[in-house]
Amino acid sequence: MTDDYAWQKAENELTEIDTSVPHSARIWNYWLGGKDNFPVDRVAGDLYVQTFPGILDIARLTRGFLKRSVRFLAEEAGIRQFLDVGTGLPTVDNTHEVAQRVAPDARIVYVDNDPLVLAHAHALLTSTPEGATDYIDADMRRPDAILTAAARTLDLDRPVGLTFMGVLGHITDDDEARSIVATLMEGLAPGSHLAICDGYDVLSPEFLKAQQNYDDGGAVPYKLRDREQLESFFTGLELLPPGLVPASQWRPETELIGPQPQVQPLGGIAAKNG
Repeated sequence: MTDDYAWQKAENELTEIDTSVPHSARIWNYWLGGKDNFPVDRVAGDLYVQTFPGILDIARLTRGFLKRSVRFLAEEAGIRQFLDVGTGLPTVDNTHEVAQRVAPDARIVYVDNDPLVLAHAHALLTSTPEGATDYIDADMRRPDAILTAAARTLDLDRPVGLTFMGVLGHITDDDEARSIVATLMEGLAPGSHLAICDGYDVLSPEFLKAQQNYDDGGAVPYKLRDREQLESFFTGLELLPPGLVPASQWRPETELIGPQPQVQPLGGIAAKNG
C-alpha cells in the first residue's frame, strides 16, 4: 500500500469517525502522551486515571513489552517478518522501527480497522530500502482475510512474528478470541512466534471499577482475563522463558530495582515448533 493510497482511502473514511464517543486507540494515544485524540477521549482517559492512576503504568509497560519482544524476535529468534494485529495509532518505536533497527530487511504488516489509524498509516509505511511495510484495513475477527492480505507482503511459508498488544480484550467472547489467534497461527509456518501482552484480571477494586466505568461510557468494551484464560491463547505452542509474566518482568533490559506496579498486563512469547 502506498502513502497516497492510504491517505486517499483515509480521507474517504474519516467521515466515519464518531468524535462524540471515546475510542480505545485514541485514549491509549492520550495516555502515552500523543496528540491523535479528541476531547471526548481525553475526558474518558482522565476519568479512568482518576479512578485508577495505574492505567498509565499499564500503557507504558505494554509499550515497553512491545519493544523488547520485537527486538527479541528479530535478534534472538531470527524473525524477519512481523504481523502486528490491532496496531493502534503510531507512536515512538513502532514494530517496524524496532525490527528494522535489528534487521533492515525485516518486513512488517500492520492490521487495524480504525479510520483514524488508517489516516495515519503513512507513518507506519516508512521502511528501510531493504525491508517493507504494509497496512491492512481489516477487522481481526476475519483472520482468514488477514492471512490472505498479509501474503501480499509476507512469505507465509517462512516464520512470522505474530503480535497482539493490548487488543485481545476487545474480543469479549473467549472462544472467538482463541479462534482468532489459533487460525492466524495455523496459517503461519513452523518457527513462527506468538507475542501477547494483555490486561490481567487482578484483584484490584479500583482497576475493575475504572474498567467498568469505561465500558459503560460508550467505548468498545474490554474484557480483563485471568491468567488461565490468557495462557489458553498459547495452547499447542512452546511458551518461552520466563513464561507469561507481568510485563516489566519479561526479559527486562536492566535488573528490576525498587517496587513494581501492583497491577500490570501479562506478557509472553511462544514458538510454533511444528
